[in-house]
Amino acid sequence: MRKLPNETPSNPLDRVPHRKCILTGESLPQSQLVRLALGPDNQVAPDVRAKAPGRGAWIGVDRSALEIAHDKGQLKAALSRAFKTGSLNIAENLAEQVEQGLQRATLDRLGLEARGGTLLSGSEKIQTAARQGDLTMLLHASDAGQDGCGKLDQAWRVGSDREGQDVRGIILPVDREVLSVALGRQNVVHIGITDKRAAGRISHMLNRWCSFIGSNGTDDEVPRKVA
Repeated sequence: MRKLPNETPSNPLDRVPHRKCILTGESLPQSQLVRLALGPDNQVAPDVRAKAPGRGAWIGVDRSALEIAHDKGQLKAALSRAFKTGSLNIAENLAEQVEQGLQRATLDRLGLEARGGTLLSGSEKIQTAARQGDLTMLLHASDAGQDGCGKLDQAWRVGSDREGQDVRGIILPVDREVLSVALGRQNVVHIGITDKRAAGRISHMLNRWCSFIGSNGTDDEVPRKVA
């Protein structure tokens, strides 16, 4: 394979950073993991945006597995090895903190896209964009009606030449009230994304969130709401 400029065998430009989960030992793309940061008071806290200074450790398990590891002392043991100290302050609700952090990061991303003009709300606007082939991603609130979701899903299939295929929007793990607050708009039940790069940014955040809470984003499972 031809090398790109400035590429070396040990550091290809397109290499995706990998990190090892401290609980499973599995090496995964960093985008699929959540960083835990160690504060100056030895307090362990979620760092879902991976920007906090100081030491960090990575986890790639869902909420249920994290809670079990915490209860059995496996999390503290793994963190002690990673941080090279046994003096750690780990909150009992760490798993809840991680979930809330992932939710907040995803909703913040949606808010940024709304302000950047790459996000549509309102069934009529979304349906028009979908039928014109301008839609790259479709999202529904957890309390959206099946009829409304079905109409927009069908419009998206028609506009993207995928009629007859099982193509549906993603059911978000939050309801319309939460989405309305996040976007600063009224009664946000459905969301349409019209930019491929914006859809990629949202997918990155949403996939981590849904993986952690065990939601597949389909009608088969109604995800729980974070308080």
